[in-house]
Amino acid sequence: MKVVIIGGVAGGATAAARLRRLDENAEIVVIERTGYVSYANCGLPYYIGGAITDRSKLTLQTPESFRKRFNIDVRVRQEATAIDREARTVTITRLEDGTTYTERYDKLILSPGARPAVPDLPGIGSERIHTLRTVEDTFRIADVVDREKPRRAVVVGAGFIGLEMAENLRERGLDVTVVQRGEHVMPIFDADMAALLHNHLREQGVELLLNANVTGFAEGDAGITTALADGRALESDLVILSVGVAPESTLARDAGLELGLRGSIAVDEHMRTSDPNIYAVGDAVQVKHAVTGEDALIALAGPANKQGRIAADNICGRASTFTGSQGSSVLKLFELDAAATGLTLVAAQRAGLNADAVILSPANHATYYPGAETMTLKVVYERESGRILGAQAIGRGGVDKRIDVLAVAIRARMTAADLAELDLAYAPPYSSAKDPVNMAGFIIENIREGLVEHITWDEALAAARADDAVLLDTRTPGEHARGGIEGALHIPVDGLRDRLGELPRDQRLLVFCASGLRSYVACRILSQHGFACANVSGGYGFYEQVSRGTACAHTGIGPCGLPA
Repeated sequence: MKVVIIGGVAGGATAAARLRRLDENAEIVVIERTGYVSYANCGLPYYIGGAITDRSKLTLQTPESFRKRFNIDVRVRQEATAIDREARTVTITRLEDGTTYTERYDKLILSPGARPAVPDLPGIGSERIHTLRTVEDTFRIADVVDREKPRRAVVVGAGFIGLEMAENLRERGLDVTVVQRGEHVMPIFDADMAALLHNHLREQGVELLLNANVTGFAEGDAGITTALADGRALESDLVILSVGVAPESTLARDAGLELGLRGSIAVDEHMRTSDPNIYAVGDAVQVKHAVTGEDALIALAGPANKQGRIAADNICGRASTFTGSQGSSVLKLFELDAAATGLTLVAAQRAGLNADAVILSPANHATYYPGAETMTLKVVYERESGRILGAQAIGRGGVDKRIDVLAVAIRARMTAADLAELDLAYAPPYSSAKDPVNMAGFIIENIREGLVEHITWDEALAAARADDAVLLDTRTPGEHARGGIEGALHIPVDGLRDRLGELPRDQRLLVFCASGLRSYVACRILSQHGFACANVSGGYGFYEQVSRGTACAHTGIGPCGLPA
């Protein structure tokens, strides 16, 4: 059997290695148009920023190492330009001299990845505009930074690559402006959670322009100008263009293979295309979203690796299926970690699910143990069943651990009640006896069982403005003195029972504290004394960060929002 693989990196390289482990006698050929067949794609921005200093560390395998260990024929700087499905051949061009040849296959695996989206704008061809996809791109940008010593950079787009490049260019001492067309960075987060990232970017000296539409570029003697639709002109020495990616499916389309969303390659659960002898994996393929079952494009290294393995399994006669991706991911942004899995609340509601979400601010480990850091955790769930649909977390430690647990919970179709029962590892340096994941389960179950109602800040403020409800601040006098909501009643939770007579019984009470924990206690007191009330989700600390752009303290803060 002869297998030709077009494209390396995550999916193609993994498929090649798996094929060899399953079949020692197969002839395996990998065609890669760049000079690097297997490299740490996600590590590229960190070479530019200086966290990774050795160029060789970016390369996971070379053609020589593939040949020596796996007896695989890897041909770099060669590009597949056509597929003849009837003859089962691939036309290949040697990029160094332009010569072509054909390669026969029994089975073909397409792993072309995704190309950076490049909008058709005036000046887009400037050499001062860079995209980041390959190792060559990385070295080119790093060489520009080293050689030309730029002072200013504009990053267009605020997804993974955009924010990672903003951080790493800032680490190199550049003044950085991030331009985002939408209302918030990182679409894998809801707007309220993304606001925490906005605050941190600005804290780190990054200028962030939201709802800003780029209309073109113009080169000058001093650099390059990025023009915005509102008339502003941003001067910089270089531009990083990071406005998304598009499936690299030209080869598949020209071969007549069935396509899916946004021109992606359509595959079945075995990673097989509409041609039974051709498989496709990685960022170029359409997959099923693991939560909704709907078609989706999810360009991440983890799914690409799994798909490569699954394609190899099926070629070798081992029944193996890809059951979908839920987009689990994590981002380092200066001092913060930001992670997400599954659906945002907006995406869940858009998918027609009756979804809600809770927000909590637990510490990453026991607050009496030194170094505790507060995280913000948002968990999305289905109202009727309590099934967990998605989660987002931002903090300075323990974020990835909680998202990984919640990713497993989503995949296993677990409910909030299951989260409450999870038996998770505990010691003071690592967690609390009631882990943040457990706490999320407790909170959701309290709501679903009717022990407390909850309400968002937007809903609460709208009700208060309409005189349909009264806001009740249950924080301490000291907290209240440092800032609050105009017009809210103030009664600290510890004195609430003695002051019930001061509260109106003909209006609903919308109760808040710093984090939502003390206000939950207050709601339990009030409801048992006959008051109609609801707990404001996230507390005043979350409101300050989302609505006022205030960065709250993270270190040494207890779950109630007070210093531990």
